[in-house]
Amino acid sequence: MNKIEAIKAERDGLTVRDMIAHYAENGWESIPEADVQRLKWYGLFLRNPTPGLFMVRVRVPGGQTTSYQLRALAEIASTYGNGVLDLTTRQQIQLRNIKIEDVPAVFARMDEVGLTSLQTGMDNVRNVMTCAVSGLNPDEIVETTALVRAINEEILGNPAYSNLPRKLNVAVTGCPHNCVHMETQDLALVPAHYDLGHDRCVGFNVLVGGKLGSGGYRIASPLDIFVNPAEALDVCRAILEIYRDHGPRENRTQARLAFLIEEWGEEKFRAEVEARVGKRLAPAGTDARKAGEQDHVGIFRQRQRGMNYAGLKVLVGRVTAADLLKILSLAEKYGNGEIRITPSQALIVPNISDRAVGDLADEPLLKQFAYNPSALYKGLVSCVGSDYCNLAVIETKRKAVETAKALEGRLGSSLKPITMHWSGCPASCGNHLVADVGLLGKKVKIDGKVVEAVDIYVGGRSGPDPKLALKILEDVPCDKLPAVLEGLLPYHTREKMHRVRGGVRKVMAGKESNISPAA
Repeated sequence: MNKIEAIKAERDGLTVRDMIAHYAENGWESIPEADVQRLKWYGLFLRNPTPGLFMVRVRVPGGQTTSYQLRALAEIASTYGNGVLDLTTRQQIQLRNIKIEDVPAVFARMDEVGLTSLQTGMDNVRNVMTCAVSGLNPDEIVETTALVRAINEEILGNPAYSNLPRKLNVAVTGCPHNCVHMETQDLALVPAHYDLGHDRCVGFNVLVGGKLGSGGYRIASPLDIFVNPAEALDVCRAILEIYRDHGPRENRTQARLAFLIEEWGEEKFRAEVEARVGKRLAPAGTDARKAGEQDHVGIFRQRQRGMNYAGLKVLVGRVTAADLLKILSLAEKYGNGEIRITPSQALIVPNISDRAVGDLADEPLLKQFAYNPSALYKGLVSCVGSDYCNLAVIETKRKAVETAKALEGRLGSSLKPITMHWSGCPASCGNHLVADVGLLGKKVKIDGKVVEAVDIYVGGRSGPDPKLALKILEDVPCDKLPAVLEGLLPYHTREKMHRVRGGVRKVMAGKESNISPAA
């Protein structure tokens, strides 16, 4: 039995709540290692780069939140943390540098506004994702807000789902524009049409076994199941139970749902789902997603007459509490105080009337949090990096911005729209394997000196035509990265990027750099 399974066998992770007040009184050094792990069930992460200080990961189902909730988080960050908040690629918010002594007060403030960090870490169903403009998007095939809430209520605080073999990522979307990377999810429900002969109904096709992280990008397998919105929760519940009861637990690097799918095969897994649901399920319908990708950054019409939403880019997802409060004031002034978080690290302000949308666009703050960022900044995403994460081997957010700025200066208006994602380690929190250009951090030795570097991947994507990313260059020092990418990006198109290995080597021929082409 591995260490984490032994900890869970001794005591369920949810029980650590009873010890938090004790540890708050006695300090972080009084916390035994087993409970350092269990605290992750409550979204509390002790990070090596900041000894004695915790990161708090706040659960935001579907990325849907409000100005009063985010104002509470900004106050917590300013009062108890370092005044910085990070938007994650799972539509959550992370607070930094929280002392265990302050956790009871932090949790009490979150409770007041209906927020929780429960089950945002370790072997749980993580934050349930959906299109950030669900219910607003005129192109939406089927609205998903109610289903996301139902799944969240099913698993939150429920011991039936607090001891999975590993984490389980769930996403549900009715959006045709691939704004959530569905093929990377352990369980994904994607919009579909089903032909009834005399009529056509809308619902979801079911995908299982997607992942990033260790072992790379495994594209989720179609389970050949169509579910309507009314039966979707029962099917999700069955899949969670199968994984809980039969998922591998010996080796944590091979314990994700993907490995059970590989062992059983889709046909056996589908049969078990049907057995648990208690009925035959319809075969997959027609995938309703389009080929393109839309991150909802910009100003767009809502389905509600006379209303609009504005997607504002938060560069690499990091925002100060003071700036967040300014954004919230705009959401209250021009909208109804509602806020949505996107997987591409943007904030959406919905319900802006036609009369007010022009005034919002002229607000000085929107020069910093732009609805019309440049082609490179718009698609720039980064994980936390080594500043705060003990898994990351390089600093990512600052380097991502510096590299993008350098490329903007070198290439200017010739840049085409492109997604560029940074991950500081193979855990892939920056989703680098599904980007047009993905950068994976590492350390390399050059001329006897250890420096921060990246491997470069191209052409990864999810959607109706998913592609595995191709590693084309290894060990590129970060200080040489702008020069390397300057030779690559002008030749980028989303359709061709996964075939550019030979072209990149030709482009790079003769350039002076310590770069190893990928094998």
